[in-house]
Amino acid sequence: MSNDPNDLSHAFPPATGAGVASAVAALPALFAEESRVRAFAAVALGAGDAAQVARAAGLSAKETAGALRRLREHGVVTSGDDGALVVAQGRFRELARAARPAAAAGTPGAAGGGREGMILRTFVKDGRLVRLPARWTRKKVVLRHIAEQTFAPGVEYPERTVDGKLRAWCEDGEVDHVTLRRHLVDFGHLRRSGGTYWRPAEPARAGTA
Repeated sequence: MSNDPNDLSHAFPPATGAGVASAVAALPALFAEESRVRAFAAVALGAGDAAQVARAAGLSAKETAGALRRLREHGVVTSGDDGALVVAQGRFRELARAARPAAAAGTPGAAGGGREGMILRTFVKDGRLVRLPARWTRKKVVLRHIAEQTFAPGVEYPERTVDGKLRAWCEDGEVDHVTLRRHLVDFGHLRRSGGTYWRPAEPARAGTA
């Protein structure tokens, strides 16, 4: 068992399939209640117990108790080794890894046969970009896959949003999100104008030799 107080793998089984959808879908409803948002923010800023949360968040004892109970039930707040309340970063990382679009069922080519499927299985693992292939045509396949799984065609995204989406692909990999963004632009899978990016509706498709 991990000694990391934020690692909730012992309390929450790995989120897969319908479990991912359920857990991720529950988060907006969890934070739709203002008292929970305030309580969560107080914990994130260092409030270590219910009394401190109540003071920092401007909540009554009853509101604080209810908010913390719900936050604990969803696994986003837990207790550290010293008993103080902490944000369960491990839970968010777990859901982010499991819910990455490339890991979802029906990802084109990722689970199928053929040349593209083999390329994607080699360079994309569990929704993460392990590394970029050196060969140009293979790199094009990987970059197209990432673009199609991450950005809707024709939708404009500010640079900070693009970076946030690409960071999820780069976690624990050899490529940083800035390099990945540059490659996507250079290979024509993203277009850029000023600080705005968008995916073309019909990018050129390269072979996979």
